[in-house]
Amino acid sequence: MLIIFGIALLISIAFGTYLVLDHQSKVEKKERAMSVIGHKIEAKEKKNKENTNNTKNIAKKLKDSQISDTKKVNKKSLKILIMQAGMKISIVQFWVLSFFSSCIVTLIVHLMWHNNVLTILAAIIGLLGLPKMIVKMKAKKRQKMFLDEFSDALEAMARLLKAGMPVGEAIAMCSREYAGPVGQEMGRIYDAQKVGVELSTAANEVALRMPLTEMRMLATALVIQQQTGSSLSEVLENLAGTIRARYRLKRKIVALSSEAKASAMIIGSLPLLVMGGLKLVNPVYIGLLFQPGLGQMMLYAAAFWMFIGVMVMRQMINFKI
Repeated sequence: MLIIFGIALLISIAFGTYLVLDHQSKVEKKERAMSVIGHKIEAKEKKNKENTNNTKNIAKKLKDSQISDTKKVNKKSLKILIMQAGMKISIVQFWVLSFFSSCIVTLIVHLMWHNNVLTILAAIIGLLGLPKMIVKMKAKKRQKMFLDEFSDALEAMARLLKAGMPVGEAIAMCSREYAGPVGQEMGRIYDAQKVGVELSTAANEVALRMPLTEMRMLATALVIQQQTGSSLSEVLENLAGTIRARYRLKRKIVALSSEAKASAMIIGSLPLLVMGGLKLVNPVYIGLLFQPGLGQMMLYAAAFWMFIGVMVMRQMINFKI
């Protein structure tokens, strides 16, 4: 029992460390975005001294809204995550599906290995880990689909504004012409405008559902345009060019890091493949690890350090822009 308790404690410490590192990376990403916004505001202050007070007030409002958005996400992280994934289920439905997932995973692991420790771990992972991981994957997929068409939608809005169309109608046109996440989020902005919500406020709400730097840049541009009265079509064109440049940089980084990711996948899967091969060739030889006592303790220790190594490799190849 002491060995099982020690292993469970080490796994919980590793999982907690991973959550802390992931939270710190998100905070650093938001701070980098705010620093970029701050540099742009300083450049505008040098060009036009009359707008100094306005830009300072805008930066303060943006920082306050960023802090409030972070508090909202921390308080309702699961609800926001389901919203970001585009899933139309409630939190109660999510936990019901998680319970069924835990039952299925636990049953499979118990029938395959007949090990109480693995069964308990499978139940915890099936309830708390696997469903949330699936939702996060759906949210990332939706964000990628959003970025694929976001710059085109901004350029289309800029052309419509130059042709004399009002802002609300330009947004409605983009919501009808573009399918997928872009059309859905533009439709939400248009619906919010129809009930009297300001354009910048509606864009900030969309930035909460779509937590991307590009969407935050759009919300910032709308706030600046609302305060200074600049041309929205020019702002959208410049923003579309910036987003395209960022997207090209992301694709370049993905291409350059693909070799490292492939190597990490091979290194991480190699011990499992070797163990499976030995299980087929010589079951008695590898079966010593699954026997109670020293064999199981060595197997749990190897699994723990393998998990730590995979997390370290993930942090090394996960580049943030």
